[in-house]
Amino acid sequence: MAEINTTAPNGRHCGKRTRSNKKSTRVDMTPMVDLGFLLITFFMLTTTLSQPKTMDLLMPRSDGDPMSLAASKALTVILGPQGRIAWYEGIGDDPSQPPQVNYTSFANHNGIRDIIIRKKEAVSKAFHQNDLMVLIKADKQARYENVVDIMDEMLINQVDRYAIVDIHPKEEAYFK
Repeated sequence: MAEINTTAPNGRHCGKRTRSNKKSTRVDMTPMVDLGFLLITFFMLTTTLSQPKTMDLLMPRSDGDPMSLAASKALTVILGPQGRIAWYEGIGDDPSQPPQVNYTSFANHNGIRDIIIRKKEAVSKAFHQNDLMVLIKADKQARYENVVDIMDEMLINQVDRYAIVDIHPKEEAYFK
């Protein structure tokens, strides 16, 4: 383990004081390294690694009774090919009043973020709470990147209620 080297002093003592001899020490570090690796192995095996972070998914009701949604609280966003976005206020399910479709992009100025902010403020002002519901619909030619981008916009703008919904054939025609 550890050893101390001692050597016999050379020469005679002539009544003079001799300085104390410095003895050299050598410590064997092998057991310390073994202990270190055992501790590292122990803590690696006993610790909890970071858990994967997933997004909460709320499924529709199983009894078939759909949730009622006021058209004044809804914003429909349709993702199209080449990063194009069509949007309209409401649900768009009333055939007597077709939706007024507008187009935008993911631009920083006058993009979809500004539209979400305006609609969220209007709903909060009218109903005195954050009840905005965003319906996200993706065309078959929409890129997956755009779906992730629109979900990021929901997170950035703190939209608590949004859903990814199937697109209707009449809504697919908005991009042709």
